[in-house]
Amino acid sequence: MFSFTDNGFIEAALVILILIPSIIVHEVSHGFVADRLGDPTARQAGRLTLNPLPHIDPFGSVLLPAMLALANGPLFGWAKPVPVNPGRFTNPTGHMAITALAGPASNVLLAILVGRIVFPAVSGIPEEIAFWVVTLNLFLAVFNMLPIPPLDGSRLLPLVLPPRGRELFYQFEQFGFLILFALLFFVEGSLDFMTGWVLDLLEVVLP
Repeated sequence: MFSFTDNGFIEAALVILILIPSIIVHEVSHGFVADRLGDPTARQAGRLTLNPLPHIDPFGSVLLPAMLALANGPLFGWAKPVPVNPGRFTNPTGHMAITALAGPASNVLLAILVGRIVFPAVSGIPEEIAFWVVTLNLFLAVFNMLPIPPLDGSRLLPLVLPPRGRELFYQFEQFGFLILFALLFFVEGSLDFMTGWVLDLLEVVLP
């Protein structure tokens, strides 16, 4: 989550233009890895494409981030989730975890490539754009690794929870979005925690 003060409208537009393709890369990575592990659902649905049209959620990808940015609030948004059918995996729990990790991993890889190759080679406005690409992709990776449904980190919990714990997890999974919303907007310090991780990663990624 990032806030805007000076030149707020321009920065908000810039961040949204970076956020949308970054989220699309994230979602396509889920579908690509799922396809490689035996689930062709995303491919059959035409979602293994970087064309933004099949992925954009009008509210979650455009309207909500724009409203939050213009209100100088925390930036929050999503794309249409790429469909995955764990029943088509030979190891549903393990392969679902690998598929989930593919999204954050793609954002980290994109951040490293831009941070190590593009950022040192440019200056001025292109340098600022490269910085935002790195920062937003690192934030997407950190944010999506929170162990709260429907985020990717929650897909790792069934691997480590005992049977009773998995049962409780699946029962409360439907309330994950409400828990996530409350955490982000009402729990003091939650944004600082994630921002701290992003700042630490920036020191590693940027030269």
